[in-house]
Amino acid sequence: MAVNPLGNLFGKSPISPIQQHMAKAQECSEALKPFLAAVLAGDWEQAQRLQQDIARLENEADDLKKQLRIGLPKSLFLPVPRSDLLDLITVQDRIANGAKDIAGLMLGRKMEIPSALAAQMNDYLSVAVDTAAQAKRAIDELDELLETGFRGREVELVERLIEELDELEHNNDELQVQVRASLFALEGELPPVNVVFLYKIIDWVGELADCAQRVGARLQILMAR
Repeated sequence: MAVNPLGNLFGKSPISPIQQHMAKAQECSEALKPFLAAVLAGDWEQAQRLQQDIARLENEADDLKKQLRIGLPKSLFLPVPRSDLLDLITVQDRIANGAKDIAGLMLGRKMEIPSALAAQMNDYLSVAVDTAAQAKRAIDELDELLETGFRGREVELVERLIEELDELEHNNDELQVQVRASLFALEGELPPVNVVFLYKIIDWVGELADCAQRVGARLQILMAR
């Protein structure tokens, strides 16, 4: 019997693979928590192992993204515009890419976080990771949204999830301002090149939360169709 590759990939719905991809992207971001703990402890062997885990997860997310882009039907009926689903996949993928970039730069430079900045950086990263986890919770409801025709209580539930997502991203923005101010106060005590790369990491962590928020924004677009 001939095997339908599209059937294998999508089953009854194109939504499940998108949810799987978001789960993989969220795994990448979640792995940054123990990675930062290893960096703060100066345990570079553990940091390297965790960075390799993040890179593997990002590669798996990349494979899922490619399968989705190739396999997403062009001529068959889809419950939402194909272009919107492709945009959603792209935004989700940036979460995985961002986590990989953060871990790669910090490991490559063996970046030392000043002790006066350590607690703030940990809190800042944690909120960014929580924002990605909230984006996953919203995407997990996408199949239910389709089943209900984007109506009723399910829409209200997702709207609440997106509101909470926006609040988390806003909290992350506020923490970013505080972390940058603390680093500015320490600049005179640190090698200038270290300061430059610390600011870069701060920016990338903020971008991680921004990408998670944009997942929610794309979901809102789907609900508005």
